[in-house]
Amino acid sequence: MEANFFERVYAIARQIPEGKVTSYGAIAKALGTARSARMVGWAMNASHNMEDVPAHRVVNRKGLLSGKHHFDGTNLMQQLLENEGIKVIDNQIVDFEKHFWQPEITK
Repeated sequence: MEANFFERVYAIARQIPEGKVTSYGAIAKALGTARSARMVGWAMNASHNMEDVPAHRVVNRKGLLSGKHHFDGTNLMQQLLENEGIKVIDNQIVDFEKHFWQPEITK
């Protein structure tokens, strides 16, 4: 089940447009498993060797870069977001609501 869940998480993460972010909880809710935000985080952590999964675009519900310590280098997650035009101050996305992308509910 876990591998299947992770693949479903990655399918949604691949849809996040450049310059947008979403949250672990929004992905979990879209999958119909609203209480599994932490498992979405585990999936994102496991995806760092997968170049086609933009894990840097998944943040916590407040717009904090809570997964940044899983990226190589001290500020790689922030640099990747800033390269897409998203401003980050003190590990917090500026204008989080403006950059937030809501995934569609999947079945």
